[in-house]
Amino acid sequence: MSRVAHHGRDTAYHRFDRGGDGPTVCFVHGSGGNAGIWTAQARLRDRFPVVALDLSGHGESDDVATPAGPATLDAYADDVVAVAEATDADVLCGNSLGGAVALWVALERDLALDGLVLAGTGAKLTVGRELLAALATDFDRAVSLVHEPDRLFHDATPRVLERSRATMADCGRAVTERDFLTCHRFDVRDRLGEVSVPTLAVVGERDTLTPPAYHKFLADRIPNGEYAAVDDAAHLAMLETPDGFGSTVAGFLDRLG
Repeated sequence: MSRVAHHGRDTAYHRFDRGGDGPTVCFVHGSGGNAGIWTAQARLRDRFPVVALDLSGHGESDDVATPAGPATLDAYADDVVAVAEATDADVLCGNSLGGAVALWVALERDLALDGLVLAGTGAKLTVGRELLAALATDFDRAVSLVHEPDRLFHDATPRVLERSRATMADCGRAVTERDFLTCHRFDVRDRLGEVSVPTLAVVGERDTLTPPAYHKFLADRIPNGEYAAVDDAAHLAMLETPDGFGSTVAGFLDRLG
């Protein structure tokens, strides 16, 4: 992985590029994840340079000592801006927490963007009480809860499920809880009209964590927003149905010109 230094820490990222002349896309993972969730989207690299980062405290990136909520959201936005500037990325694609971070960058940072892809996310990301309680007291139960049917996955293979569980376990309870609490405190519903770039809101049709209604709301309230659903997938459509997710994103990127 490459690394970029900023704000007293290093952020790690992968870059996949075979000389495509489309926009460069920076992929941002969700709570308890890392850049590895986007591995299949590296297939886009023939047409669009692809970048995927580890947010602070995830994967190979240095951590930050920020409390859950706005301070952590700001720190994660700093990670994304640093990587985007280092790689000339001009489109952000964020999943779940990563979508909140991408929206925050679009609203609060002076980063030139040509588009946003908001996947499995929302303008408000309330987390259920049962999951919040488990994150505080019983991490194994928290991991099990999000892997129940139609949460992270609709009908994933055992290999994908095992990989997802292992990624969250590697991230650990403290950082994963910080991520979900940051989601829980996120709400930009009244600011979506400020998003000035074309935006795709894409969701797995079976997603009960951030259901299709969240994405229709994004598409309706963002001035140049559009909605798409991926069949036979839930929250992590990029892992469960990578071809369907990838072709949806590629179609949007083509429309950006």
